[in-house]
Amino acid sequence: MTVARSLTAVCLASTSLLAQARSHSPAERFDLFQQYLVRRAAEITRSFPGDIQTLDQCKRIRPRLRQQVLYMLGLDPMPAKTPLEARITGKLDRGSYSIEKVVFQSMPGLYVTGNLYLPKVTPGPLPTVLYLCGHSPGPWGAKVDYQHHGIWFARNGYVALLIDTIEFGEVPGVHHGTHDLEMWDWLSQGYTPAGPETWNAIRAVDYLETRPEVDRSRIAVTGISGGGAITWYAAAVDERLQVAASACATWTVEHHTALDAVHENCDCIYFHNTFLADLPVVGALIAPRPLKIISARRDPSFPSAGYREVYRRLRPIYEFYGAGDRIVEYDHDAPHADLLPFRKEANEWINRWLKKDGTPFEEGDIKREAPEILQVLDRYPPGAVNGYVHRIFISCPRPRIPKTLEEWKTRRAALIAELKDKSFRAFPREKVPFDAWKRESQEWTARYARPFDVEFSTEANVRVTGHLYLPRDENPSHPGLIYVKGRQDVVYPIDYDPLLPVLGTHVVLTLQPRAVDYPMDNYKTATIKRTAALVGATLESMQTWDILRAVDFLMEGERLALSSLSVYARKDMAVPALCAAALDSRISAVILDDPPASHWQGPALLNVLRFTDMPEVAAAIAPRELVSLGRMPDDYRLVESVYGLYKTKQRMRRAHALADALKVWEGH
Repeated sequence: MTVARSLTAVCLASTSLLAQARSHSPAERFDLFQQYLVRRAAEITRSFPGDIQTLDQCKRIRPRLRQQVLYMLGLDPMPAKTPLEARITGKLDRGSYSIEKVVFQSMPGLYVTGNLYLPKVTPGPLPTVLYLCGHSPGPWGAKVDYQHHGIWFARNGYVALLIDTIEFGEVPGVHHGTHDLEMWDWLSQGYTPAGPETWNAIRAVDYLETRPEVDRSRIAVTGISGGGAITWYAAAVDERLQVAASACATWTVEHHTALDAVHENCDCIYFHNTFLADLPVVGALIAPRPLKIISARRDPSFPSAGYREVYRRLRPIYEFYGAGDRIVEYDHDAPHADLLPFRKEANEWINRWLKKDGTPFEEGDIKREAPEILQVLDRYPPGAVNGYVHRIFISCPRPRIPKTLEEWKTRRAALIAELKDKSFRAFPREKVPFDAWKRESQEWTARYARPFDVEFSTEANVRVTGHLYLPRDENPSHPGLIYVKGRQDVVYPIDYDPLLPVLGTHVVLTLQPRAVDYPMDNYKTATIKRTAALVGATLESMQTWDILRAVDFLMEGERLALSSLSVYARKDMAVPALCAAALDSRISAVILDDPPASHWQGPALLNVLRFTDMPEVAAAIAPRELVSLGRMPDDYRLVESVYGLYKTKQRMRRAHALADALKVWEGH
């Protein structure tokens, strides 16, 4: 099964496979998890417009929605509007119009190349169009493949600026960081290339406003594919754009998840869904300005069910404003392409609102320039940041070492609040029954303790598995240990060498959170991770919830009397283990083996690098025990300082093995 199927098929499968008190194979649990993602996505899409019933309600929530959209694009706070350093590197005279080769810097070193099309016989100031290009590779930039748009607009009395994308510009950068390159730190930063692309559009409007030919009160934005997506975002956050027409770029969280469209799309299509929103929320910020949604019925990247749902949910917002005539949808029986019918619909829409002109669209003969003729730069500019803007666009301050315990306690409270709000907002509001399945095992570990195979639910349609080991003695209480297994730990069903000294003295649960043993290759893993971000989470944040529910399972489901509870995790699983302990004081100790130093290299949590990093989350466990099997990363010096403020430095220690970490020789 792929990430999704038809909605009907998913619902039927959900009924037949719904988690019951039985064991499920990894393939079945993967299938259930994908159904879970579809359900979560549907809940997000169907939550808007919710209880908005009046224009006053629309206006009241608008500032909050705008701030949330800006944050999810990486534009809150906004970058400084530094000097554009705009230059014209060449001009072409084409009789009825001219073309200027323009370059500016939207921020220092972030170069934006474009072509400005100007009519020669129409007096100004003129209606103006910002055209945002789709993906089209070439050393001369994407703009050359969309030049016919600029020519038509200039011939018809418009100023038109076509700007290159970051990925396929003359000074190229990266768009497919999570799609292709495993740049999962983009999730931890809250970085999406939609952010700088939207910023480039905003700065392009700034540039247009410096031109005497431009009528500032009549500026429209349009584009296709990736450019169509940025049309949505730019129009939402910049009200100087008076009209919008987006082609082949309209989606919902629900349908992109359910209809397996996420893998089709570049990272620039999406925001990271911190606030569990959907594209109609973006559209609500465009209202009541004119918006046309143009789509292709045979477009696998933007399925028809999705774009129709956006229109259906957005239209009432326009009607609250008394602007029902300002939102229109159009689709055509065509694939994803820059086709004449789409150009006609977009341009007539812009004519209607900027020129009050009902003249039918006629494209006529267009003579295209050779690509190299439209190239703006003759060499790569020194100091360009385009190639690494994904590392610097989001401000990611390093955590500071606190000087006093009072300062740390204040900081810790703020840190936990930020984690809950910006990284774990998608946690379930209610806990589902465990629906636990348990079977005593006859494996060789029975020589050490009573072994049980267990499986239980942590969310609806999410089943996690593990092995539970109960000491055979008659003691009423025992220390507990949860060993959080990662993908690197799941090779053989039973291979617990580090646990052997512990079995018989501790209640031990070896936990396999969701996704650690699913049948996923790199392709499926990337798609699942990107889909998780679309529903407001990461796999690691979901696994954090699984650990929290495992604590509940031992204490509430199994009703075990535990004198203490430690969590043990190796390598990347240190991240959900540390987070679970930071959020749940019932965890008395965390034992780490080779933890990552930072979210820059390690597993992702949404937005976490915007306000903290792994060492500070580890410090949030203090003064409870934090034990490292081997040397802690150097960046964990902050943790040592916090334990020093509590005067509990002995509780942050090193051990050679798990038995040493748990001090099994002391007896319990």
